[in-house]
Amino acid sequence: MAKPSDLPQSQSEALAGLLGLGSHSARKSHYPELLARLEELETERNRYKWLFEHAVHGIFQASLQDGLLAANPALARMLGYDDPQQVLWSLTGLANYLFVGGVAELEHIRSVLAHEPGLFGYETQLRRRDGSVIDVLMNLLLKPDENGLFEGFVADITERKQAQQRLQQLNDELEQRVGARTGELQEANRNLLQQIVERKRIEKALREARDAAEEANRSKDKYLAAASHDLLQPLNAARLLISTLRERSLPASEQNLVERTHQALEGAEDLLTDLLDIARLDQAAIKPDLDVYSLDELLAPLASEFQPVAAAVGLQLRVRHGEHLLNTDLRLLTRILRNFLSNACRYTEQGRVLLGARKRGGYVELQVWDSGTGIAEDQLQSIFLEFNQLNVGRAAERKGVGLGLAIVERIARILGYPIKVRSQPGRGSVFSIQVPLASGSQSRTLAAPMPPQQRLGDPLPGRRLLVLDNELSILHSMKALLEQWGCEVLTATDQATALQVLGQQAPELILADFHLDHGVVGSQVVQHLREHFGVTIPAVMITADRSDQCRRELHGMGVPLLNKPVKPGKLRAVLSQILQDMPLVGL
Repeated sequence: MAKPSDLPQSQSEALAGLLGLGSHSARKSHYPELLARLEELETERNRYKWLFEHAVHGIFQASLQDGLLAANPALARMLGYDDPQQVLWSLTGLANYLFVGGVAELEHIRSVLAHEPGLFGYETQLRRRDGSVIDVLMNLLLKPDENGLFEGFVADITERKQAQQRLQQLNDELEQRVGARTGELQEANRNLLQQIVERKRIEKALREARDAAEEANRSKDKYLAAASHDLLQPLNAARLLISTLRERSLPASEQNLVERTHQALEGAEDLLTDLLDIARLDQAAIKPDLDVYSLDELLAPLASEFQPVAAAVGLQLRVRHGEHLLNTDLRLLTRILRNFLSNACRYTEQGRVLLGARKRGGYVELQVWDSGTGIAEDQLQSIFLEFNQLNVGRAAERKGVGLGLAIVERIARILGYPIKVRSQPGRGSVFSIQVPLASGSQSRTLAAPMPPQQRLGDPLPGRRLLVLDNELSILHSMKALLEQWGCEVLTATDQATALQVLGQQAPELILADFHLDHGVVGSQVVQHLREHFGVTIPAVMITADRSDQCRRELHGMGVPLLNKPVKPGKLRAVLSQILQDMPLVGL
């Protein structure tokens, strides 16, 4: 470095002036630079002052005995209130309105402050006026000799982080002016290392959460499989027995008990079925199986099933439709219409229910009209939510969880069909769904509609039926019900017993459980009996298995499927539809 004596004359004079060693005029020439520097420092000071004055921090004074005593406007604004006086809660109010953790969290804060002079860096959750929840960082400082009085400072973590970033940016700018490049690089390296460590921690947490979710799904699948069989089996037996009693002439007092038992079982089975279905829908375990069907194939079974239901509560069910072919999943669409009809019968005290179809361009709009209580305008959007149920009319007698229309909404979403609802309180409702018509390139051989005269009368009396189930309670219950309908009923628990009780004469129809003992399935026994007797014996499969694999297997055999617990009305409708074309044996 050059010595002062080695510097040029002009530079030596300037340096002497800055150090106060030069002449007065030389020092005076440097005043503008000093004033500019002072203005810069004042600007920096005002900048920091503005930041601190506008930072969002809540401040309060509280007592361990009386709750909040004072609060600043920032805290009130943070919590969504206009006036700090609105947030001065007692200890009970703090538990009910402010701290999400409630009484337990207040007890924790009290115990810490009882042994420590303060609680610093405490992260918690507070409830705002509108019910939303915010994460905050609190510092609580106990005032000595003040009998439980303490000061609290509250900051929203999100805005705190933003302020830290802004302050860090200012610090970085200052460090660029006064620090060395090496220090900046070291700080950047430390930040990068922290980010890498944090990213690894987050990735590990995400992997653990994913593994836990997958394990929970597997456990739920196992539970649902067990519930489908173990819970639905006894419900199915009880429902069949109660239905047998309902059709008998009993004293009024006993009939009343039977009817109440029937309603309780019906509510339990509907609840369990809805819970199983909603779980499968949420797991995307149901896939549509599209095919071409006529309107009669869709609506006739529903009419047979619900006409007795409507008549039992004093309603008239009418069906109106044209001759159209639909491209749809018959099972899923039937479930939607069944839920519409069930609600119509449940919420209609008197009058009628209409199931109809109207062509709308390339679609058919299937509609269910009722003359029931109706739905208020402000409730129309919420009726499709889970656990939402209108507690009016006859529906109030059957306590459910309100999943019927939630299931409808999910199935319609899977199929891609729009749903509409119109309603007037006191006049009734209309639920509709649009289903695409089959195009000209889609074809299917459909059975010709049966002449009306062939459908007259009850086709069940005198029919020889085989009931196959590995549960004796189911066999006894089904036998009692079918015999009450006039059928001749043979029962068996397996294939060998079935051949023994049948002898040399084939049954006119087989009612079989799908899952039998020792891994045997009912469809295998049906196929063997068909081969043994050399005739395609009609069959109906009854099962708690709701899987698509089971449904596809039975569809390929041309065997209708009824899920447990079986509704007697639906069972009778299916049996009547199959047997109405078949002459009685021996005639």
